[in-house]
Amino acid sequence: MFSFKKFLVCCFALVLLLGVMTGCGSDEVSVEDAEAEVTIKSSNWEFDQATYTAPAGKPVAIHHENMEGHHGITIKGTDVKIQGDGSVVANLKPGEYEIICDIMCGTGHTEMVSKLVVE
Repeated sequence: MFSFKKFLVCCFALVLLLGVMTGCGSDEVSVEDAEAEVTIKSSNWEFDQATYTAPAGKPVAIHHENMEGHHGITIKGTDVKIQGDGSVVANLKPGEYEIICDIMCGTGHTEMVSKLVVE
């Protein structure tokens, strides 16, 4: 039989667990709160710029817009991946990163490459 004392201990543990879970916030920064922005526009078989720049060590909102066709981006060496239109926030280390279209978009797909310089 389940005793009242065990029931109270379980309730206390549950309340404590819920308190810990709600007290643990996320370190993620929203797109609106990012300190800088980079917008990458894709059209059929090209990005709108050969090189994009972003500050190192700060939350940067990276936006991707499809101007023509359907494209997605991956920034190699990072966790940044956007399928179609969208935005993510990244905090990147200094360096040069390759941006590629990661959705097969036609005959010029393999030439759809750009660069992100983080300094």
